[in-house]
Amino acid sequence: MAHILFYEYVADIVERRGPHREAHLARINQWRDDGKLLLAGAVGKPPHGAAIVFDVDDPAEVERFADEDPYVIAELVSERRIESIALV
Repeated sequence: MAHILFYEYVADIVERRGPHREAHLARINQWRDDGKLLLAGAVGKPPHGAAIVFDVDDPAEVERFADEDPYVIAELVSERRIESIALV
């Protein structure tokens, strides 16, 4: 089973993300390189959120990713949710 992590960003994400962007993207790339993350991208233009697709069985792993994400730690994410999906 796979999971999608949805983020809703704070209204001023574009202005505030700069100091945290490199670490946020490095974390995404590390999880991708480890085979746990399939796809990630911002939603909207300008971005108002993100969708990150994980190839992991346990949603607790997705929670751990989010808890340790520099954007979450910096309070740039106003809401988040995890949905299970079946990949075809």
